[in-house]
Amino acid sequence: MNMSVSVVSLFSGGGGLDLGFKNAGYDILWAIDNNQDAVNTYKANIGEHIICEDINKIDENKIPHADVVIGGPPCQSFSLAGNRHVEDARGQLVWRYIKIISTIQPKAFVFENVTGLLSAKNSNGEKILSLLQAAFKDIGYTISTKVVNAADYGIPQKRKRVLIVGLKNNKEFEFPVPTHNEKGIDGLKKYVSVQEALGDLPQAIEDENSILNYKTAPVSDYQKKIRSNSNAVSEQFMPRLSELDKYIICHVRPGGNYMDIPPDVKSVRIRRLQKEGGHTTCYGRLSPDKPSYTINTYFNRPNVGCNIHYSEDRLITVREALRLQSFPDSYKIVSSSKQGRNLIVGNAVPPLLAEVIAKELKKYLE
Repeated sequence: MNMSVSVVSLFSGGGGLDLGFKNAGYDILWAIDNNQDAVNTYKANIGEHIICEDINKIDENKIPHADVVIGGPPCQSFSLAGNRHVEDARGQLVWRYIKIISTIQPKAFVFENVTGLLSAKNSNGEKILSLLQAAFKDIGYTISTKVVNAADYGIPQKRKRVLIVGLKNNKEFEFPVPTHNEKGIDGLKKYVSVQEALGDLPQAIEDENSILNYKTAPVSDYQKKIRSNSNAVSEQFMPRLSELDKYIICHVRPGGNYMDIPPDVKSVRIRRLQKEGGHTTCYGRLSPDKPSYTINTYFNRPNVGCNIHYSEDRLITVREALRLQSFPDSYKIVSSSKQGRNLIVGNAVPPLLAEVIAKELKKYLE
C-alpha cells in the first residue's frame, strides 16, 4: 500500500519512534519536545517540523490534524527504578496526551511507556493503566495493550515497554507476531546478539569529536542494515572511568556482575553489594552471544545497568548504545553535554521496533 499517512508526534525526544514511522512511509507533519538537545538532534536526522516547547503551553486546537498521533509521555513517574509519583508534573502529562488525542481525533494513536505503568496507582489506589484505558475508550477508541520486548523483533536488546494502540471505527489492533526468540526455534530467528550488533565497529578512542572509518566489512545482517547509509561513525569514544572502576571491571566475566569482583578490591560499595545483594545488572558485563539488557540513560556508569563491553575493559560508547537501540550509523547526536547524549539514547524507542509497529498499523488505515 502506497497511501500517504500523516503523523503528529508528541514527546518526540531524539525521534526514535518518528524515525521508524518515517522509514515505514508515514508523513510526519509536526512534532514537539521540551528538550533543546533532543530537538536539535531530531532536526539533524529527521526534519525541521519539530518545535521546542512545553506541551502544556500549546493550544491543542492549533496542532495539525493527522491520521495518526504517536508518542510516549515522560516515563520517570512510572519507572520501576524509583518511587512512582504519578501525580507529579511528569505523571500528569499522560492526561495532556489524551486531551490532544481527543481534540485531533486521529484515526489511530500509538502510546509507549515503561512497564512500571502496569502497576502504578494514584493516591486513591486506582490503577493508572485502567484509568488511561477507560479515558481512551471514552473519546472513541478501541484499544489494544501489550508489553512488547524489542528483542522479539530483531533488536539486540531485551527492552520491554507497554504499547497502547487505539483505533477508530471499532477496529482492534493486533500486534505483529514476533520474528525472533531466544533459541531460534519454532520457525523464528534467534535473537540478535551483542556481538552481531557491535562486532564490526572501529576501536573506541578517547576523542569525543572523531569520525572513524570502518576497518572491516559488515558480517551480520544486522550490521549491514545499520551501516546501509553510512561510511563512517561518530560517537565511538570511551566514557571516562575512575582508576578504581577500571580495576573493578577487569574482573567481571562476560555475562557476569559485581559478584565476580574479588575480595582484594578495596571498595565498601562492592562489599556491601555482595553482602546485601543488588540489581543483577550492577557492574554487569554484556554477553557477546545474547541481546543486551535495557539501555538506560546512565549507560556511561558501570554500576547502573549492564554497561561493560563484552570483550574490552571499558564501558560501551554512545555509538554502541545507539546500535543496541537500532539507530542507524548515519544518526548523529547534537548535544551540549554528555548526559544530554545519554538522555536522547536511553529514552528512545528503538526505530526498528517502531517501524515494525508502523507497518502493521498501516493495514488498519486503508
